[in-house]
Amino acid sequence: MEHIPFRYIVPAGLLALIGLAWWWEPAHWALWALVPLTALALWDFIQHEHTLRRNYPLLGRIRWLMEDLRPFAQAYIVEDDLDGRPFSHQARALVYARAKGDLDSHPMGTELDVYSDEYEWLSHSIVPKPDVPEHWRVVVGAGTCSQPYSSALLNISAMSFGSLSARAIEALNAGAALGGFAHNTGEGAISRYHRSPGGDLIWELGSGYFGARRPDGNFDPDQFRDNARDAQVKMVEIKLSQGAKPGHGGVLPGAKVTREIAEARGVPVGETVTSPAAHPAFATPIEMLEWLVELRELSGGKPVGLKLCIGQPHELFAIGKAMLETGLHPDFITVDGAEGGTGAAPLELSNSVGMPLREGQIMVRNMLIGLALKEKVKIAASGKLHSGAQLAKAFALGADWCNAARPFMFALGCVQSMNCHRGTCPTGVATQKAWRQRGLVVEDKAPRVARFQRQTVHSLREIVVAMGLSSPWEITPHDMRERLNGARSDAIDRIYTFLEPGQLLEDPDATPYAPHWHAARADTFRRTQ
Repeated sequence: MEHIPFRYIVPAGLLALIGLAWWWEPAHWALWALVPLTALALWDFIQHEHTLRRNYPLLGRIRWLMEDLRPFAQAYIVEDDLDGRPFSHQARALVYARAKGDLDSHPMGTELDVYSDEYEWLSHSIVPKPDVPEHWRVVVGAGTCSQPYSSALLNISAMSFGSLSARAIEALNAGAALGGFAHNTGEGAISRYHRSPGGDLIWELGSGYFGARRPDGNFDPDQFRDNARDAQVKMVEIKLSQGAKPGHGGVLPGAKVTREIAEARGVPVGETVTSPAAHPAFATPIEMLEWLVELRELSGGKPVGLKLCIGQPHELFAIGKAMLETGLHPDFITVDGAEGGTGAAPLELSNSVGMPLREGQIMVRNMLIGLALKEKVKIAASGKLHSGAQLAKAFALGADWCNAARPFMFALGCVQSMNCHRGTCPTGVATQKAWRQRGLVVEDKAPRVARFQRQTVHSLREIVVAMGLSSPWEITPHDMRERLNGARSDAIDRIYTFLEPGQLLEDPDATPYAPHWHAARADTFRRTQ
């Protein structure tokens, strides 16, 4: 009996107010609000779907309102500068400032606790080196490709059309064209919005083979040749896995396969499309490398690489053994960290599957250095990188260039509302609804994309100058220090293992990777021991 008043009080009270407003002529205007609210309360009272609304008519709806407003209230009212996930307010503010050309300086010193494990630092020099080059680029595919690519040090990471809006894709590519850096298509293939601005493209080829797909879902070499030889495509990236949902395939429901998405992906309009978890084109490390060489030839001699989030270490070493056995190799390996983002992923995979970028990048670096292959295979680091300092730390761990995705979304105006998977993005970045995209003006956002990239790479240069080095590739693990506790810190190369050139070839048993090395074989991804 104690809950009866809560169930009846709102409908009864509203009906009483309607009666009062009807009887008292000066209050007739209130009927415009009272009648709809009463109808809503009565519906809540009789419906069976939601217990909260049935027990607390009308009032129960406040919960849904608070749920919708929660990300905004949390971001703008509750969080301090260093709070906020996945990106803090301070990180987002830095991107916004650089994208808009505003002052990106910070007053009063660091807000980090320099004696906690959140603090790590790069070692500067007493003799800085201000006469370093204004810009650097890295050549990918030299020695194996007839069309090697000179890459910027920060490029746009993989984000597909369909996950991002048409205007977002167009603005990103226009920004890449303005700034002279590359735009990764994501596995959703090359859309008209990637093509129209003319910026450099890295074509990502996932297990769905969109843009190079037969009706049965298998790889189509003829379609691949036609798209890969387009002058705008500079490199091809085979996606094995991504950090946000490693080892997970995907299903694109037919309702989302619009005419434009179907056109880009080479699939029928309105039909559900599946991306398998594993690639149908190969089953072993050797087969994968042979297919990679085929793609390089079909593309007309452009660099072809792999993208993966590290999972089973023996599988990475199996790829290394296949490189040794066949003499074949990718032109680059993009290491994606488990902290990477996506439009939508199972929460359990995002939270609990995959190796973070730092450990993954060190392992890939050690595999290539340990097999004396690093000169042939470049490393790209991808996973929550948004600042020049983070780029410098990635270079310290062996990166040749870096990729970023969500920071470029911030440059477009993303406010981290956490609505990417619902299609209700308030800034028009991650939605297919035309009216939501209207606020994203390509001509305004493209310069912001270019400006953010330029200022971030400039920040990297300032760090290189302060460290007294000639290029970011001279930054070593010894130049980066990490806290172990409030009283002790040490150089990264004394915390993690960094192999010497050829060490895996000469004495794998002397390395921490011995169990993974012995469990790996070039002809299978399976563990053999």
